[in-house]
Amino acid sequence: MKTIGLIINPIAGMGGRLGLKGTDGDAYKLAIKLGAKPISPKRAIEFLSSLDVNVKLLVPNGIMGEEVIENAKRKFYSETVKCSKESDTTAEDTKKCAEIISRKVDLLLFVGGDGTARDVYDSVKTNIPVLGIPAGVKVYSAVFANTPRDAAEIVKKFIRNNIRFEQKEVLDIDENEFRNNRLKIKLYGYLMVPASKEMVEGGKTEFSGMEEDFEGIANYVVELIKSDEVYFLGPGTTTSAIARKLGVKKTLLGVDAILDNKLIGRDLGESKIIELAKKYKANIIVSPIGGQGFIFGRGNQQFSPEVIKLIGKENIIIVSSKRKLQSFKNLKVDTGDEETDDMLRGYFRVIVGYHQEMVVKVV
Repeated sequence: MKTIGLIINPIAGMGGRLGLKGTDGDAYKLAIKLGAKPISPKRAIEFLSSLDVNVKLLVPNGIMGEEVIENAKRKFYSETVKCSKESDTTAEDTKKCAEIISRKVDLLLFVGGDGTARDVYDSVKTNIPVLGIPAGVKVYSAVFANTPRDAAEIVKKFIRNNIRFEQKEVLDIDENEFRNNRLKIKLYGYLMVPASKEMVEGGKTEFSGMEEDFEGIANYVVELIKSDEVYFLGPGTTTSAIARKLGVKKTLLGVDAILDNKLIGRDLGESKIIELAKKYKANIIVSPIGGQGFIFGRGNQQFSPEVIKLIGKENIIIVSSKRKLQSFKNLKVDTGDEETDDMLRGYFRVIVGYHQEMVVKVV
């Protein structure tokens, strides 16, 4: 029987729906104050529910593993390692648990985002195979499965010895700069992860696109905009070009609301989006993440399942430069709600230039 380590960062992803850009440092306390709910335990249980094989799990004590295993629908043969505090865990707890557990397992899994990936890297480097289960606000590194269910499929392949491993990049995102509307990405290191179609294709890349693409996309979208409807512009340079064409200064990494060519909401969280979407006929404009192809679930968790269901699939507009779009096999979604993901799957028209569209499959 293979032994799998599972470490859960209990605060990962809590700032996403609030538009806090992460939960590093004091942002976690603010997220709690604003009523944020834990994300990572639910993602871990989704993974465990799909793991229908015999395996031994080695987990940290308390909220970093033990409690989640006890609440899982399926029962596993598991062993607890006392390596973390019972509450108010920090990056040091993740590092300590990763260091101890990695010595005793065949594969180490962690539930979190880029910050958690960096903590795991600090402890294990490329000494052991690792797999990330996405739960953070920032999931830009190339060490994550596409979804928790995909992570379970990868583990099953691993148990059957039907998988190889490769070194993939862990990216360092400066969260303070991120909150100040600046995206600074640098390579932090590499982890040894599965080479599988269920993995994120690559770390986030910055596509400058062609200036004429942005101009054409912006001109086309502006023609489509109706003055009596609200438009929520997601993060990115392509949506920022649309805002510039409207004469509006957009937050590069936030969600902003436009009505009658005017900015009526800036850097919005989930609750404010829902409030406006109930007041006006609403639309979402998003662009896929460079290097990954996600349109929902990465860096824009303000567009929660509740928001997406309220606004409707038919009122989602996807925009992308041709070069970026052609770098993906498909577009992806991972909202954390399977019903919403199923609703979004299928074919979309993507605006790639002035009166130019491409039909792309969302999986």
